[in-house]
Amino acid sequence: MNVTPDRLLEFIGNHWLMASALFIILILLIQDLIDSALRKHKMLSATEAVVLMNDDSTLIVDVREPNEFAEGHIEGARNIPLAKLDERIAELESHKTAPIIVTCQSGTRSSAAGKKLTARGFTQIHELKGGMFGWKDQNLPITKKRK
Repeated sequence: MNVTPDRLLEFIGNHWLMASALFIILILLIQDLIDSALRKHKMLSATEAVVLMNDDSTLIVDVREPNEFAEGHIEGARNIPLAKLDERIAELESHKTAPIIVTCQSGTRSSAAGKKLTARGFTQIHELKGGMFGWKDQNLPITKKRK
C-alpha cells in the first residue's frame, strides 16, 4: 500500500473527527511522558508504599479536604489539604530528608503537592499511585480515627 501525502490529507479530510481525536490523544500521551520525565518525586504502588511505611521515619501526608479525610484514611496519615499546604509546610520541616508519601483521593492533588514539596527542598517525596482509590482497590486498611 502506497501512502502519499495527498492520500493522507484526503483521509484526514474525510475522517476529520477521528484524526482530531488521534491528534489529541497523541498530544496527551506526549505531555504525560514529559511530565513523568521531569517529575522529581517517585510514584509508588500501594504495595510499595506499605513496604516504605515499615520505616518508622516515613510520614504520610494526605492532601484531601478534611471531610474526605474523615471518611477514611491511612493509619497515621497527617491531613494537610492541598489548598493549605503552602501555609502549613513548616509542620513538615523536620521531615525534609525523611521519606514522605503524599496521597489524595485519586492521585491528582498528590502530584501537585509532590511538586510543591520538592520545590521547597524535600528530598524523598513519593506519590501514592491512584491515591486512596488505589489503596482501597488493594483492600488495604483505612481508619476514621484522627491522629
